[in-house]
Amino acid sequence: MSQTTAAAGGVTAPVPIGVRLDRIPITPLHRRLTAVIGVGLFFDTFENNLSGTIGKVLQSDFGFGTTSLKLVLASVFVGQFIGSLTLGRIADRFGRRRAFLVNLAIYSVFSLLGAFSPNATWLIATRFLAGVGIGAEQALSDCYLADVLPAKKRGRFIAWAYTLAFCGVPAVGFAALWLVPLTPLGVAGWRWLFVLGALGSAVVWVLRRQLIESPRWLAATGRTAEAEELVARMEAEAAGRGPTPRTPGPARRGLRPETPGPAQPDTVAERSGLRDVFRPGLLRRTLVLWLFCVLSVVGYYGFGTLAPQIVAAKGYGVVAGLGFTALSFLGYPVGSALALPVVDRIERRTLIALSATAMVVAGLGFGYADSAALIVTSGFAYTLCSNVFSSVSHVYLSEQYPTEIRATASGAAYSLSKLSAAALPFVLLPVLDAHGAGALFTVIAAAMSVLAATVLTLGERTTGQPVQ
Repeated sequence: MSQTTAAAGGVTAPVPIGVRLDRIPITPLHRRLTAVIGVGLFFDTFENNLSGTIGKVLQSDFGFGTTSLKLVLASVFVGQFIGSLTLGRIADRFGRRRAFLVNLAIYSVFSLLGAFSPNATWLIATRFLAGVGIGAEQALSDCYLADVLPAKKRGRFIAWAYTLAFCGVPAVGFAALWLVPLTPLGVAGWRWLFVLGALGSAVVWVLRRQLIESPRWLAATGRTAEAEELVARMEAEAAGRGPTPRTPGPARRGLRPETPGPAQPDTVAERSGLRDVFRPGLLRRTLVLWLFCVLSVVGYYGFGTLAPQIVAAKGYGVVAGLGFTALSFLGYPVGSALALPVVDRIERRTLIALSATAMVVAGLGFGYADSAALIVTSGFAYTLCSNVFSSVSHVYLSEQYPTEIRATASGAAYSLSKLSAAALPFVLLPVLDAHGAGALFTVIAAAMSVLAATVLTLGERTTGQPVQ
């Protein structure tokens, strides 16, 4: 039985699930859900930076040329393109929790198989299939947290999840620095990196079996009784007492007052699909977000994927390059942590534009750096700025679409970013080879400048607004 609230004329109406979720303060359950999602995202960032981090090592170990290297770097992102499209649809059709279990199971199995690659073909195939599994991780995580977190704290807690997640970037950097020169148990060190990713994601799969389903999704798909039960448990936890009262009364400890005025009851959405992102009211934001996703990858993965190649082009060896890259990658979790106090205070699109501009400045510094100290300093500054940008971008993308199409629509936008990331080695490596790191970061700077201008002028305002 849902709670009720007084409406116009003294008539009472059920309080929608979304309104009730938004007025619950942050509870231990919210923190547990955020932590479990964050640990899963840790292995997503570990995966996304794995091939690029050890690209030079793989090239040396297998003796393959530039084309094979490009295919290895691109294969995981092509897989993620497919995974983002298909698993987002599964999440809207069958539930967020089920999609989480499917994507991690696929990733864990094929990442482990990648550790046993006897040749480049096997490696490319397993990276592609692992990418299918991990492809929807960010879109699913963003949608799930947007579903369960209250509006006023949504940005901060999604940023917390990504602060934990981005520890995976320096983790892969330092793990590579440690393992690559070694052969534990007679097995090449780079293979152990794939094993670590596979075993870690298997642990996360077990943790995610304990996740609750999204109450917003349950209500939107007609499973109202289950949604009511979950929200009542969350309200009882917030109130610090037993079962939630069935009748209205004085505000309970811990719960915010209900929004005054009439509230519309929860409605069951009609069957929807990808075509709905082009319907009136959503078309402009879809076009803005698709352009945003394509361009953001140029700046974000353009550095994360190619950093060792850039350092090598400056004349440094493999081990030194891994060291510089690992130190630069420390900026990822630091930048995400710096987003925490500002993400709910500054309008999202403004913060995106500011952080993208800072990436332009730091990236040009990295591209033209001519000493080890400048490489590490500007690399750290770049990753720091890029993760302020990334954290707020994930929050922003999670807030754009209604619950019934959120995972499908977000997955489509993310899939374009994966396709763009797959193209990066074929677009940016030739620029690096022919014109050097300075020219490479000039191209990246141009892309990020267009992104900042587009979001600032055409993007929607979302800070503190309830999701639909």
